[in-house]
Amino acid sequence: MSTSKMSDSSFDEIKTNLLSGLTVALAMVPEAIAFALIAHVSPLTGLYAAVIVSFITSAFGGRPGMISGATGALAVVMVALVAQHGVQYLFATIVLMGLLQILFAVCKLGKVIRMVPYPVMLGFVNGLAIVIFLAQFGHFKTTNPDGSVTWLSGQPLYLMVGLIVVTIAIIYLLPKLTKAIPSTLAAIITVTLGVIYFGLDTKTVGDLGSIAGGLPSFHIPDVPWNFETLYIILPYALILAAVGLIETLLTLNLIDEMTDTRGRPNRESMAQGAANVITAFFGGMGGCAMIGQSMININNGALKRLSGIATSLFLLSFILFASKWIEMIPLAALIGVMFVVAEKTFEWGTLKLFGKVPKQDVFVGLLVGGVTIIADLAIAVIAGVIVSALVFAWEHAKHIAVQIETDVNGRKVYTLNGTLFFASIANFQNLFSINDDPEHVVIDFKNARVVDHSALMAIDSLATKYRVAGKQLHLKHLSKDCQELLENAKDMIEVNLLEDPKYRVSDDKLA
Repeated sequence: MSTSKMSDSSFDEIKTNLLSGLTVALAMVPEAIAFALIAHVSPLTGLYAAVIVSFITSAFGGRPGMISGATGALAVVMVALVAQHGVQYLFATIVLMGLLQILFAVCKLGKVIRMVPYPVMLGFVNGLAIVIFLAQFGHFKTTNPDGSVTWLSGQPLYLMVGLIVVTIAIIYLLPKLTKAIPSTLAAIITVTLGVIYFGLDTKTVGDLGSIAGGLPSFHIPDVPWNFETLYIILPYALILAAVGLIETLLTLNLIDEMTDTRGRPNRESMAQGAANVITAFFGGMGGCAMIGQSMININNGALKRLSGIATSLFLLSFILFASKWIEMIPLAALIGVMFVVAEKTFEWGTLKLFGKVPKQDVFVGLLVGGVTIIADLAIAVIAGVIVSALVFAWEHAKHIAVQIETDVNGRKVYTLNGTLFFASIANFQNLFSINDDPEHVVIDFKNARVVDHSALMAIDSLATKYRVAGKQLHLKHLSKDCQELLENAKDMIEVNLLEDPKYRVSDDKLA
């Protein structure tokens, strides 16, 4: 490749990332303000968090192209804390939240996110897409002088809907003509200029709150640094750290799949933790990955760290120098952008899976998506993982089987196949006909694996039943752990040092 072609490619890449960063920054402004208001803090508290968290995670995190900032998932957790104890306790909580996330990274627990089942991922993505879509309808409400909230109607409603339609049309149609500028950025600029030129009266970013301000200043949270404060903030910090890491690492997984690349979960967790500690000392409300803004960035083809760094610097310039113009942007343009994000985020292919994949996978996906919408992301993912694990256990439990034959000595031999654990012991016990069996019975575990204490108890119980029936039971091919842990059946084990398997059994007695 010639030097000129390489320089052209580098220039195009830089331009793509810078323009995408500007687009994402514009889309983040109303989100940061809205989430700050949800948490009962000032708009600048949300914007400072977006600036600092976006910069640090983009510069040092493990997933280039992913955008982080103040999010609604965290804001809803913060409400009660701020209402009861004030914003200074929030800053102290964010410091502790960040330290917990750093501890998570130090322990290299990021790999755990790789264990999240695919149906849970689908439910997460689709649930958040619907949450993003539904969240935009909050902008269709207006606050009356008496403090009551009503839906827009008449001309204001028609105008906003019209501007949203124009925004969406530009986003989808412009790429067919040119890709010189991100269609989302072109849509925002075009609709904004149209509103200003024609003097249209519609809701703007300025209606949410002023974004004018100076550089964030360093200050230590003004709280008593004692155990009483720790008692107050620790529960919130644990929840915020968990929600932030779950949303961040699942978004990282999603971008990995979309781009066929591999992020570094532990490095991202470390960067998120450091970002939250620092932002709390500079008046920010903390943050995590933002799936909507990340999707804007990825769909624009911006996969470098530069895009997130540019987003942060553009946001800071808005606060310092361009607040007057940014506040003129009509909310309809940004709503249209987020509607498109929701549409592109939703995995429409999942609608074709009904009847083609196991029912339990469909159920898990619907469960996670539903809980994400009506409750909380962390609860949804944890519930999905638990249900998936229980479904796995149930399916595994049904796979234990037995082959029955008589050996040369006239003994009845039960050869087990499958995994013996808490969920399969009922099926295991039903495999044997104690009253009909001959005097000598052999249970061969060569093709089976004993996993936990419940399985050991089941074997002991079976041994007791055969002994009460006056019959002699022989157990073959059990691991050394089983031989040590069995009690009633210990004298029935036939040891073969060459053939006996070697594996561990989960039991506290050997801890």
